Amino acid sequence: MAMAQCLTIKGDFANPASLQHSFGEQANVLIEKSRSEIAILLKCKSTDVIFTSGATESNNLALKGIALKYQSKGKHIITSASEHKSVLDTCKYLESIGFSITYLRPDHKGCLNLECILDALTEETILVSLMQVNNETGVIQDIEQIAQALKDKDLFFHVDAAQSTGKLKIDLTETPIDLLSLSAHKFYGPKGIGCMYIRNRKQTNLMPLMHGGGQEYGLRPGTLPTHQIVGMATAFKRAHDQMLTDYQHCSRLAKILTSQLQQLESVHFNGDQFNKLPHIINVSFNQVGADSLLIALRDKLAISSGSACNTGAIEASHVLRSMGIEGDRLYGAVRISFGRYTTETDIQQAGRHICAAVAHLRQLALT
Repeated sequence: MAMAQCLTIKGDFANPASLQHSFGEQANVLIEKSRSEIAILLKCKSTDVIFTSGATESNNLALKGIALKYQSKGKHIITSASEHKSVLDTCKYLESIGFSITYLRPDHKGCLNLECILDALTEETILVSLMQVNNETGVIQDIEQIAQALKDKDLFFHVDAAQSTGKLKIDLTETPIDLLSLSAHKFYGPKGIGCMYIRNRKQTNLMPLMHGGGQEYGLRPGTLPTHQIVGMATAFKRAHDQMLTDYQHCSRLAKILTSQLQQLESVHFNGDQFNKLPHIINVSFNQVGADSLLIALRDKLAISSGSACNTGAIEASHVLRSMGIEGDRLYGAVRISFGRYTTETDIQQAGRHICAAVAHLRQLALT
Protein backbone atom coordinates (compact mmCIF):
# COMPACT_ATOMS: atom_id res chain seq x y z
CA MET A 1 0.00 0.00 0.00
CA ALA A 2 2.82 2.38 0.90
CA MET A 3 4.60 1.60 -2.36
CA ALA A 4 1.44 1.77 -4.49
CA GLN A 5 0.88 5.37 -3.39
CA CYS A 6 4.09 6.29 -5.21
CA LEU A 7 3.23 4.56 -8.49
CA THR A 8 0.01 6.14 -9.73
CA ILE A 9 -0.79 9.44 -11.42
CA LYS A 10 -2.78 10.47 -8.35
CA GLY A 11 0.06 9.55 -6.01
CA ASP A 12 3.63 10.74 -5.40
CA PHE A 13 5.00 9.51 -8.72
CA ALA A 14 7.29 12.41 -9.63
CA ASN A 15 11.09 12.53 -9.79
CA PRO A 16 12.20 13.41 -6.22
CA ALA A 17 15.14 15.39 -7.63
CA SER A 18 12.79 17.75 -9.51
CA LEU A 19 12.32 20.28 -6.73
CA GLN A 20 11.20 23.04 -9.11
CA HIS A 21 7.61 21.81 -8.80
CA SER A 22 5.44 20.59 -5.94
CA PHE A 23 5.09 17.05 -7.32
CA GLY A 24 8.83 16.42 -7.15
CA GLU A 25 9.04 18.17 -3.81
CA GLN A 26 6.41 15.88 -2.30
CA ALA A 27 8.24 12.78 -3.59
CA ASN A 28 11.43 14.17 -2.04
CA VAL A 29 9.60 14.62 1.28
CA LEU A 30 8.80 10.89 1.24
CA ILE A 31 12.43 10.03 0.46
CA GLU A 32 13.73 12.09 3.37
CA LYS A 33 11.03 10.79 5.71
CA SER A 34 12.06 7.23 4.84
CA ARG A 35 15.73 8.09 5.31
CA SER A 36 14.96 9.48 8.78
CA GLU A 37 12.88 6.41 9.71
CA ILE A 38 15.74 4.08 8.77
CA ALA A 39 18.24 6.25 10.64
CA ILE A 40 16.07 6.19 13.78
CA LEU A 41 16.01 2.39 13.72
CA LEU A 42 19.79 2.19 13.20
CA LYS A 43 20.33 5.00 15.74
CA CYS A 44 22.40 7.19 13.47
CA LYS A 45 22.17 10.54 11.67
CA SER A 46 19.89 10.53 8.63
CA THR A 47 22.55 12.37 6.59
CA ASP A 48 24.83 9.34 7.06
CA VAL A 49 22.39 7.03 5.23
CA ILE A 50 22.59 6.78 1.43
CA PHE A 51 20.36 4.65 -0.77
CA THR A 52 21.77 2.01 -3.14
CA SER A 53 20.39 -0.91 -5.12
CA GLY A 54 21.18 -3.30 -2.27
CA ALA A 55 23.97 -4.74 -0.14
CA THR A 56 25.98 -5.87 -3.17
CA GLU A 57 26.30 -2.31 -4.39
CA SER A 58 26.83 -1.04 -0.84
CA ASN A 59 29.65 -3.56 -0.31
CA ASN A 60 31.28 -2.49 -3.56
CA LEU A 61 31.00 1.18 -2.64
CA ALA A 62 32.37 0.60 0.86
CA LEU A 63 35.41 -1.41 -0.24
CA LYS A 64 36.30 0.45 -3.43
CA GLY A 65 35.31 3.81 -1.98
CA ILE A 66 37.65 3.45 1.00
CA ALA A 67 40.44 1.71 -0.93
CA LEU A 68 40.64 4.26 -3.72
CA LYS A 69 40.25 7.27 -1.42
CA TYR A 70 42.78 6.20 1.22
CA GLN A 71 45.34 4.21 -0.77
CA SER A 72 47.98 6.84 -0.02
CA LYS A 73 47.72 5.80 3.67
CA GLY A 74 48.00 2.08 2.94
CA LYS A 75 46.89 -0.66 0.57
CA HIS A 76 46.07 -3.51 2.94
CA ILE A 77 42.53 -4.82 3.57
CA ILE A 78 41.39 -7.60 5.91
CA THR A 79 38.30 -9.73 5.29
CA SER A 80 37.34 -13.38 5.74
CA ALA A 81 37.25 -16.27 3.29
CA SER A 82 33.60 -16.90 4.19
CA GLU A 83 32.25 -13.52 3.07
CA HIS A 84 29.57 -12.95 0.44
CA LYS A 85 30.85 -12.97 -3.14
CA SER A 86 30.12 -9.24 -3.46
CA VAL A 87 32.94 -8.69 -0.94
CA LEU A 88 35.26 -11.45 -2.14
CA ASP A 89 35.00 -10.54 -5.83
CA THR A 90 35.51 -6.86 -5.01
CA CYS A 91 38.62 -7.79 -3.06
CA LYS A 92 39.89 -9.79 -6.04
CA TYR A 93 39.47 -6.71 -8.20
CA LEU A 94 41.36 -4.58 -5.68
CA GLU A 95 44.14 -7.17 -5.63
CA SER A 96 44.39 -6.84 -9.40
CA ILE A 97 45.17 -3.12 -9.07
CA GLY A 98 47.80 -3.47 -6.39
CA PHE A 99 46.04 -3.88 -3.03
CA SER A 100 47.01 -6.59 -0.55
CA ILE A 101 44.13 -8.61 0.91
CA THR A 102 44.26 -10.88 3.97
CA TYR A 103 41.53 -13.55 3.87
CA LEU A 104 41.01 -14.82 7.42
CA ARG A 105 39.78 -18.40 7.74
CA PRO A 106 37.03 -19.12 10.28
CA ASP A 107 37.24 -22.15 12.56
CA HIS A 108 35.41 -25.39 11.76
CA LYS A 109 32.22 -23.88 13.21
CA GLY A 110 32.44 -20.78 11.03
CA CYS A 111 33.54 -18.38 13.78
CA LEU A 112 36.33 -15.82 13.51
CA ASN A 113 38.86 -15.37 16.31
CA LEU A 114 39.40 -11.77 17.44
CA GLU A 115 43.11 -12.34 18.05
CA CYS A 116 43.55 -13.52 14.46
CA ILE A 117 41.96 -10.30 13.24
CA LEU A 118 44.21 -8.16 15.43
CA ASP A 119 47.31 -10.18 14.48
CA ALA A 120 46.57 -9.54 10.79
CA LEU A 121 46.69 -5.75 11.22
CA THR A 122 49.67 -3.92 9.75
CA GLU A 123 50.66 -0.28 9.40
CA GLU A 124 49.25 -0.50 5.87
CA THR A 125 45.78 -1.70 6.92
CA ILE A 126 43.06 0.79 5.97
CA LEU A 127 39.94 -1.39 6.11
CA VAL A 128 38.49 -4.45 7.84
CA SER A 129 35.33 -5.85 6.19
CA LEU A 130 33.29 -8.63 7.84
CA MET A 131 29.71 -9.87 7.69
CA GLN A 132 27.60 -10.04 10.84
CA VAL A 133 25.60 -13.14 9.90
CA ASN A 134 26.73 -15.63 7.29
CA ASN A 135 24.24 -16.06 4.47
CA GLU A 136 24.86 -19.81 4.08
CA THR A 137 25.19 -21.03 7.67
CA GLY A 138 23.50 -18.33 9.75
CA VAL A 139 26.57 -18.16 12.03
CA ILE A 140 26.84 -14.86 13.92
CA GLN A 141 30.17 -13.05 14.29
CA ASP A 142 30.73 -10.96 17.43
CA ILE A 143 30.67 -7.64 15.59
CA GLU A 144 30.35 -5.65 18.83
CA GLN A 145 33.56 -7.16 20.24
CA ILE A 146 35.44 -6.68 16.96
CA ALA A 147 34.24 -3.09 16.56
CA GLN A 148 35.31 -2.17 20.09
CA ALA A 149 38.74 -3.72 19.51
CA LEU A 150 39.23 -1.75 16.28
CA LYS A 151 37.76 1.60 17.32
CA ASP A 152 41.08 3.18 18.31
CA LYS A 153 42.90 1.90 15.23
CA ASP A 154 43.54 4.23 12.31
CA LEU A 155 41.33 2.30 9.89
CA PHE A 156 37.72 1.79 8.80
CA PHE A 157 35.46 -1.08 9.88
CA HIS A 158 32.81 -2.19 7.38
CA VAL A 159 30.02 -4.65 8.23
CA ASP A 160 27.83 -6.48 5.73
CA ALA A 161 24.57 -6.62 7.68
CA ALA A 162 22.38 -7.94 4.86
CA GLN A 163 21.41 -11.11 6.76
CA SER A 164 21.21 -9.60 10.23
CA THR A 165 19.13 -6.45 9.66
CA GLY A 166 15.66 -6.89 11.14
CA LYS A 167 16.77 -10.07 12.91
CA LEU A 168 19.43 -8.77 15.31
CA LYS A 169 19.66 -5.47 17.17
CA ILE A 170 21.91 -2.91 15.46
CA ASP A 171 22.69 0.19 17.52
CA LEU A 172 25.23 2.45 15.84
CA THR A 173 25.51 4.68 18.90
CA GLU A 174 26.88 1.72 20.87
CA THR A 175 28.81 -0.17 18.19
CA PRO A 176 31.58 1.82 16.44
CA ILE A 177 30.99 0.59 12.90
CA ASP A 178 32.16 2.96 10.15
CA LEU A 179 30.23 1.51 7.21
CA LEU A 180 27.17 -0.77 7.19
CA SER A 181 25.48 -2.46 4.20
CA LEU A 182 21.75 -3.37 4.06
CA SER A 183 19.36 -4.98 1.55
CA ALA A 184 15.60 -4.38 1.83
CA HIS A 185 14.52 -7.77 0.50
CA LYS A 186 16.24 -9.52 3.40
CA PHE A 187 13.58 -8.08 5.76
CA TYR A 188 10.57 -8.44 3.43
CA GLY A 189 11.05 -5.16 1.60
CA PRO A 190 11.22 -4.80 -2.20
CA LYS A 191 14.11 -6.23 -4.22
CA GLY A 192 16.54 -3.83 -5.85
CA ILE A 193 16.85 -1.32 -3.01
CA GLY A 194 19.16 -1.07 -0.02
CA CYS A 195 21.30 1.47 1.74
CA MET A 196 24.67 2.10 3.28
CA TYR A 197 25.45 3.85 6.53
CA ILE A 198 28.65 5.93 6.51
CA ARG A 199 29.74 7.29 9.88
CA ASN A 200 30.58 10.99 9.55
CA ARG A 201 29.87 10.87 5.84
CA LYS A 202 31.32 14.30 5.08
CA GLN A 203 34.61 13.52 6.82
CA THR A 204 34.87 9.98 5.43
CA ASN A 205 34.50 11.38 1.91
CA LEU A 206 34.28 8.08 0.03
CA MET A 207 35.35 7.82 -3.60
CA PRO A 208 32.08 7.27 -5.57
CA LEU A 209 31.72 4.37 -7.99
CA MET A 210 29.62 6.38 -10.44
CA HIS A 211 29.33 10.01 -11.47
CA GLY A 212 26.27 11.82 -12.69
CA GLY A 213 23.47 13.91 -11.31
CA GLY A 214 24.79 14.36 -7.80
CA GLN A 215 22.01 12.50 -5.98
CA GLU A 216 22.80 10.92 -2.62
CA TYR A 217 25.37 13.55 -1.75
CA GLY A 218 27.27 12.77 -4.95
CA LEU A 219 28.02 9.21 -3.82
CA ARG A 220 25.31 7.41 -5.76
CA PRO A 221 23.91 9.40 -8.72
CA GLY A 222 20.69 8.46 -10.48
CA THR A 223 16.98 9.06 -10.01
CA LEU A 224 15.85 7.63 -6.69
CA PRO A 225 13.01 5.03 -6.77
CA THR A 226 10.56 6.60 -4.33
CA HIS A 227 8.29 3.55 -4.17
CA GLN A 228 11.16 1.18 -3.32
CA ILE A 229 12.62 3.48 -0.68
CA VAL A 230 9.22 3.94 0.99
CA GLY A 231 8.74 0.16 0.86
CA MET A 232 12.14 -0.40 2.43
CA ALA A 233 11.48 1.97 5.33
CA THR A 234 8.05 0.44 5.95
CA ALA A 235 9.42 -3.11 5.90
CA PHE A 236 12.34 -2.19 8.16
CA LYS A 237 10.01 -0.67 10.76
CA ARG A 238 7.82 -3.77 10.69
CA ALA A 239 10.82 -6.10 10.98
CA HIS A 240 12.17 -4.04 13.87
CA ASP A 241 8.84 -4.14 15.72
CA GLN A 242 8.37 -7.89 15.10
CA MET A 243 12.00 -8.90 15.68
CA LEU A 244 11.42 -10.93 18.84
CA THR A 245 8.21 -12.52 17.54
CA ASP A 246 9.88 -13.49 14.26
CA TYR A 247 12.92 -14.87 16.07
CA GLN A 248 10.82 -17.03 18.37
CA HIS A 249 8.72 -18.25 15.45
CA CYS A 250 11.77 -19.27 13.43
CA SER A 251 13.33 -20.93 16.47
CA ARG A 252 10.23 -23.15 16.78
CA LEU A 253 10.40 -24.01 13.08
CA ALA A 254 14.13 -24.80 13.32
CA LYS A 255 13.52 -27.21 16.20
CA ILE A 256 10.79 -29.01 14.26
CA LEU A 257 12.89 -29.39 11.11
CA THR A 258 16.06 -30.33 12.97
CA SER A 259 14.18 -33.03 14.86
CA GLN A 260 12.84 -34.48 11.62
CA LEU A 261 16.21 -34.48 9.86
CA GLN A 262 17.94 -36.07 12.85
CA GLN A 263 15.80 -39.17 12.29
CA LEU A 264 17.97 -39.87 9.25
CA GLU A 265 21.37 -41.52 9.65
CA SER A 266 24.64 -39.74 8.89
CA VAL A 267 23.35 -36.16 9.02
CA HIS A 268 25.71 -33.26 9.70
CA PHE A 269 24.60 -29.75 10.64
CA ASN A 270 27.19 -27.26 9.46
CA GLY A 271 28.26 -24.20 11.41
CA ASP A 272 28.01 -23.29 15.08
CA GLN A 273 24.59 -24.55 16.18
CA PHE A 274 24.44 -22.29 19.23
CA ASN A 275 25.86 -19.03 17.87
CA LYS A 276 23.57 -18.63 14.86
CA LEU A 277 20.25 -17.31 13.63
CA PRO A 278 17.52 -19.95 13.53
CA HIS A 279 16.32 -18.81 10.08
CA ILE A 280 19.02 -20.76 8.22
CA ILE A 281 19.93 -24.45 8.48
CA ASN A 282 22.93 -25.80 6.57
CA VAL A 283 22.98 -29.57 6.53
CA SER A 284 24.82 -32.41 4.77
CA PHE A 285 23.64 -35.95 4.15
CA ASN A 286 26.21 -38.70 3.66
CA GLN A 287 25.95 -40.59 0.35
CA VAL A 288 23.67 -37.92 -1.13
CA GLY A 289 25.03 -35.21 -3.42
CA ALA A 290 23.52 -31.74 -3.11
CA ASP A 291 22.90 -31.62 -6.87
CA SER A 292 20.85 -34.83 -6.81
CA LEU A 293 18.87 -33.68 -3.78
CA LEU A 294 18.09 -30.29 -5.30
CA ILE A 295 16.89 -31.90 -8.52
CA ALA A 296 14.71 -34.35 -6.57
CA LEU A 297 13.11 -31.50 -4.61
CA ARG A 298 13.00 -28.73 -7.21
CA ASP A 299 9.23 -28.93 -7.75
CA LYS A 300 8.48 -29.20 -4.02
CA LEU A 301 10.89 -26.94 -2.12
CA ALA A 302 13.02 -23.86 -2.78
CA ILE A 303 16.33 -24.82 -1.17
CA SER A 304 19.87 -24.33 -2.44
CA SER A 305 23.45 -25.50 -2.18
CA GLY A 306 24.73 -22.03 -1.33
CA SER A 307 24.10 -18.36 -1.99
CA ALA A 308 21.33 -17.42 -4.43
CA CYS A 309 23.79 -14.91 -5.93
CA ASN A 310 26.07 -17.58 -7.40
CA THR A 311 24.83 -17.55 -11.04
CA GLY A 312 22.42 -20.45 -10.47
CA ALA A 313 25.18 -23.04 -10.85
CA ILE A 314 25.33 -25.96 -8.44
CA GLU A 315 28.81 -25.72 -6.97
CA ALA A 316 30.60 -26.48 -3.73
CA SER A 317 30.17 -23.82 -1.07
CA HIS A 318 33.19 -21.55 -0.60
CA VAL A 319 31.84 -20.80 2.89
CA LEU A 320 31.98 -24.44 4.02
CA ARG A 321 35.32 -24.92 2.30
CA SER A 322 36.73 -21.96 4.24
CA MET A 323 35.68 -23.79 7.42
CA GLY A 324 37.76 -26.81 6.40
CA ILE A 325 34.80 -28.93 5.30
CA GLU A 326 35.59 -31.19 2.34
CA GLY A 327 34.52 -34.45 0.75
CA ASP A 328 30.98 -35.80 0.95
CA ARG A 329 30.05 -33.32 3.66
CA LEU A 330 30.97 -30.41 1.38
CA TYR A 331 29.36 -31.72 -1.79
CA GLY A 332 26.28 -32.96 0.04
CA ALA A 333 25.50 -29.68 1.81
CA VAL A 334 22.23 -27.80 1.26
CA ARG A 335 20.97 -24.52 2.69
CA ILE A 336 17.40 -24.39 4.01
CA SER A 337 15.90 -21.06 5.02
CA PHE A 338 12.49 -19.97 6.29
CA GLY A 339 10.90 -16.95 7.89
CA ARG A 340 7.91 -14.99 9.12
CA TYR A 341 5.40 -16.46 6.69
CA THR A 342 6.51 -20.10 6.95
CA THR A 343 4.03 -22.13 9.00
CA GLU A 344 4.62 -25.18 11.17
CA THR A 345 2.65 -27.18 8.60
CA ASP A 346 4.97 -25.91 5.87
CA ILE A 347 8.10 -26.90 7.79
CA GLN A 348 6.75 -30.33 8.70
CA GLN A 349 5.91 -30.99 5.08
CA ALA A 350 9.35 -29.77 4.01
CA GLY A 351 10.97 -32.16 6.50
CA ARG A 352 8.96 -35.07 5.13
CA HIS A 353 9.92 -34.21 1.54
CA ILE A 354 13.62 -33.95 2.42
CA CYS A 355 13.67 -37.17 4.43
CA ALA A 356 11.86 -39.07 1.67
CA ALA A 357 14.18 -37.72 -1.03
CA VAL A 358 17.32 -38.57 0.97
CA ALA A 359 16.08 -42.09 1.68
CA HIS A 360 15.20 -42.60 -1.99
CA LEU A 361 18.56 -41.35 -3.25
CA ARG A 362 20.44 -43.53 -0.78
CA GLN A 363 18.46 -46.54 -1.90
CA LEU A 364 19.26 -45.78 -5.54
CA ALA A 365 22.95 -45.56 -4.66
CA LEU A 366 22.81 -49.12 -3.32
CA THR A 367 21.25 -50.61 -6.45
